[in-house]
Amino acid sequence: MIISASRRTDIPCFYSEWFMERIRAGYVLVRNPMNASQVSRVVLNPEVVDCIVFWTKDSGNMMDQLASLDEAGYRYCFQYTVTPYGNDLERHLRSKKEILENFKKLSTRLGKHRVIWRYDPIIINERYPVSYHAEAFAAMCGELSGYTDRVVISFVDPYRKLQDRGIREIPEPVMREVAGKIGKTAAHCQIRAQSCGEIADLEDCGIRRGACIDREILEQACGCRLDLKRAKGQRPACQCAESIDIGAYNTCLNGCVYCYANYSERSIRENRKKHDRNSEFLLGSRRETDRVYERRQESCRICQETLWGFKMRGGK
Repeated sequence: MIISASRRTDIPCFYSEWFMERIRAGYVLVRNPMNASQVSRVVLNPEVVDCIVFWTKDSGNMMDQLASLDEAGYRYCFQYTVTPYGNDLERHLRSKKEILENFKKLSTRLGKHRVIWRYDPIIINERYPVSYHAEAFAAMCGELSGYTDRVVISFVDPYRKLQDRGIREIPEPVMREVAGKIGKTAAHCQIRAQSCGEIADLEDCGIRRGACIDREILEQACGCRLDLKRAKGQRPACQCAESIDIGAYNTCLNGCVYCYANYSERSIRENRKKHDRNSEFLLGSRRETDRVYERRQESCRICQETLWGFKMRGGK
């Protein structure tokens, strides 16, 4: 089973101590975001957890925890977002220079195939035109060349909250223009560029159609083949493998105005007060109305010895 930590919040940046407490406990409780009384108990035993996918914009607070994960036998990789925006869109991040240095430090420790760069979402407006992205992406590619072998891009989805803030849908000709520049620059720096969740076919721009929770990435991190199914409930164009997310909405403190996982600053402040590093939940604790059930989990690993034995007997 793949654990996603997390699409809903930045666990490495803000909740690494809580996460390690759950690792030591061997399980975590996760509320259904659509039905708060429905709680799943997710086992975190490395025998069934094939890989942990960390999502972050700043893994600095997680660095000291990695040795413990390694010693316990966990396999993991990072989806690391580095975008070129200022504090108008990403209000509480450290300087991009510091974040890029942390990215490189993480990559040096884990290997470039386990740290995937996310240039996501791409927003085009008067402050951030195509020319700005072309220049900023080239500069970041120069910094990260040799520290990652893959960059994942996607274009902003202008849901209602963003439309109210002046962020609009990107016309396809503009999308293809910026994709072409990104694809060419990435190829020059020997970084594979791919999209995730995009309906548009950008292959001729040098952008392959791909996934974030990607079989190839996971198998490299795990060192073995995996029998993975496509995730349900994601966007129609999403090709990501099935995973269990252990995060919670309205808990990320990065302050990115384009984030789909946060509804309001007030909700985030209130939820932060409910966080206890020793709790079974990321937020709060058990309630009398909770219905806790064991999440069905099993390893997706395909035994290499079995595969080799099958091939030796003439299998393909």
